[in-house]
Amino acid sequence: MNRIVVHYHEIALKRGNRSSFVTQLVDNIEGILRGTGIRRVRAAPGRLVVHLKPNADWPEISRRLHWVFGVANYALALRSRRNIDDITATALDAIDGKRCASFAIRTRRADKTFPLQSPEISAIVGQAVKDRLQARVDLDNPEMAVTIEVLPREAFVSIERRPGPGGLPVGSSGRAVCLLSGGIDSPVAAYRMMGRGCELDFVHFHGAPYQDRSSRDKVVELARLLTRHQLRSQLHLVAFGEVQRQIVTAVQRPFRVVLYRRMMVRIAEAIAARVEAKALVTGESLGQVASQTLSNMTVVEHAATLPMLRPLVGMDKIEIRAQAERIGTYEISIQPDQDCCQLFVPRHPSTRMSIEEALNAEVPLDIQGMIDHSLSQTSVAEFEFPEGVTGVGT
Repeated sequence: MNRIVVHYHEIALKRGNRSSFVTQLVDNIEGILRGTGIRRVRAAPGRLVVHLKPNADWPEISRRLHWVFGVANYALALRSRRNIDDITATALDAIDGKRCASFAIRTRRADKTFPLQSPEISAIVGQAVKDRLQARVDLDNPEMAVTIEVLPREAFVSIERRPGPGGLPVGSSGRAVCLLSGGIDSPVAAYRMMGRGCELDFVHFHGAPYQDRSSRDKVVELARLLTRHQLRSQLHLVAFGEVQRQIVTAVQRPFRVVLYRRMMVRIAEAIAARVEAKALVTGESLGQVASQTLSNMTVVEHAATLPMLRPLVGMDKIEIRAQAERIGTYEISIQPDQDCCQLFVPRHPSTRMSIEEALNAEVPLDIQGMIDHSLSQTSVAEFEFPEGVTGVGT
């Protein structure tokens, strides 16, 4: 097996601009597979083909391809010339040494000029495979499926097809800034937006100088894990404790949580301007906590000038937790920390604040001064995947 055939799904629905999505996917696959023994990645009709070196690390390649948004599925494959004898011989090579009780041949004739139709190819190759394996044909639930793909200049035979995450390649939908709290929700929100093609910068608000480093350390770990989906990330660590102290001294207790959120939005927008991001992303889910009622979410969004994207807004906690477990962020997120959202929080925050109440409450605050101070106290951590590996082998 000296090739990997990568299929995409949603990209295939694009028309006039499909090539830009394919180019982005090629770049992303080349980047994530650096150091695993690939020669190159090229586009073929309706799919991509990854060329492997003899020493290619297939288990590691497979593990990483499972993280590449835009990939629907992928499989190790053998290349064949475009005639039925060579395709049959290649199929027999592909199954060499394998045993199964049942099998199926599935043919995709992407080039309709090929003289045999898909059922004819499947029948001819299937008879040869049946004779070799002494196994029965089961088209519905085979123990082994042999896939044949006939393209304009070549054909491929593969055995085991593995699922990818689907979606759109990261970078194809522009850049956004994601507020990453360190809890369960926001890493899942980040994952889902990357799956829609967004490249993300992360912003974390911590309670320094009034809290320890635990939330920062946890978010660094989350950002490092999420970077495997987009190859490079920046994490902006914003000291937010002084902003919270100023709000506490000037604002009634029930309004403080919403005003914290409004200040986070303003500071995140200032960072978005620096990195030329076009939207903010949060892990808010409607009705989950006091600041996430419809009324309060409206008041928080009022402070924004950029679109606020909330990919989890209609999900419940059980659904969010299940996805966090699937993507590997859950065990990090549940580590104990000192979250700035727990700092100076009133016992009974308002659940139905109005925009007028928010504006009146902010009158005594030096909004721009608080933004400028927070930005001056912001540090940036940078991440790259694979760490310390550059260049694609030739």
